[in-house]
Amino acid sequence: MNTKLRNAFRFAAALALVSASIGAAALEPDQRTAAPLTGVHQMNVRGPAKAAGSTVLANALRISSAGAPVPGIDSLVNFTGAYTAKGFDANGKWNTKWTYAMIGNAPSSNFETFVRAPVIPVNVDLRDKNGNKRFVGGQPLVSRASPFIPPVMTSPLFRRTSYSSSSVPTQFTDAEQRAEFWSSEGSEWHTSLQANLGAAQTMKLLQDPACGTTKTAHCNYVFALNTDGSCCYYVLVDINVFGAALFPATAPVTNETPVGAAELNGDITTKDMSSFIFPNTYLYFGDTSQCCVLGYHTFDFEPGDASNGNLPRFFVLDYASWITPGLFGSAFEDITGLAHELAEAFNDPFVVFDGVTNLTPWWLSPNGNCQDDLEVGDVVEGLPNATYPIKMHGYTYHPQNEALLQWFEFKDPSDAISGAYSYPDQSVITALSPRQKLNCKT
Repeated sequence: MNTKLRNAFRFAAALALVSASIGAAALEPDQRTAAPLTGVHQMNVRGPAKAAGSTVLANALRISSAGAPVPGIDSLVNFTGAYTAKGFDANGKWNTKWTYAMIGNAPSSNFETFVRAPVIPVNVDLRDKNGNKRFVGGQPLVSRASPFIPPVMTSPLFRRTSYSSSSVPTQFTDAEQRAEFWSSEGSEWHTSLQANLGAAQTMKLLQDPACGTTKTAHCNYVFALNTDGSCCYYVLVDINVFGAALFPATAPVTNETPVGAAELNGDITTKDMSSFIFPNTYLYFGDTSQCCVLGYHTFDFEPGDASNGNLPRFFVLDYASWITPGLFGSAFEDITGLAHELAEAFNDPFVVFDGVTNLTPWWLSPNGNCQDDLEVGDVVEGLPNATYPIKMHGYTYHPQNEALLQWFEFKDPSDAISGAYSYPDQSVITALSPRQKLNCKT
């Protein structure tokens, strides 16, 4: 190597070191380096439902016959059922009768139900404490969802492929639902999602004025840039700040939040299963050591009026993020979070809205989760082989395996497909939970 070339390389190396040190020194108080989030774990949470939605129908559900929909609400197609199991309820009282509501028509209907499934891309606009736009290195702090929407739309959540629970190709959530009603369903019974791309929305997040003033000061969000300096490798958001920015205030709805705007422009209706898709955006409780929630399902409650018979409106939806492979190691990637939430929405669309429906006996899953609701994904998350790779369109997707209804029913033996307690991988959950007291206390 000649002297000029050697000196040029030395200069380039020195410049790179200087640039790196400047970049490291110039990190914003709420900025993190673009390192994988392998030190955190997935945290489950029952999606926040507005208090009005929980109280207005506190005693609404009275199942008159198996398969009837939840009465007295304006929402998507659903059916109800009941089972007998010994266990303690949310108040620690002994109970043997439990009810549930699920998306679709009853398994005995023996026909295919189509549910419109809007997909709403949501960009994340990170603002300063005064609401002004932020720039780092000359680039705006706006994380865009658009690059991740095509692979979501062509995933097994909305496209059909083969599963053992169906004689014809079907979608992931339908296959899971068919597996749990294997002993009672009609051969033609399916519940299929019809994906529909809605207008992109933007969530604006203002920073907490205290963020960065001390090491323990609260931040509304933190972020890490991509290696090219663009926003963002990931964004972490306080879960309460996120919820306030996602949902509109109850009546009158405005377009200042993604859900409110989508309701007003007609992209989502009460008859839909709607998904709000974010770009690598995850939630924490209070501070970033309590991270990460990768998604949740819930409903937006809005009052009715004369146009719908004054029935309370339940907009069933989920928030989920595309997960860039490698961000959480090999445990969660691409559609893992969305698959988790859609499967749970199918099995528990109204998130125990009345304190009864979809409440279950207390259970303790192999991953340590202690709960009392029909949340089929929470049982499996974080376990070995939690995801079920499916190759479609030249890409390998990673939806999560799900627990089946029979596991929550404490049914032994299971009357699901092949006597299973989980699906599609039937080997993930092979035994029932020991019966638990309130909060799994001994």
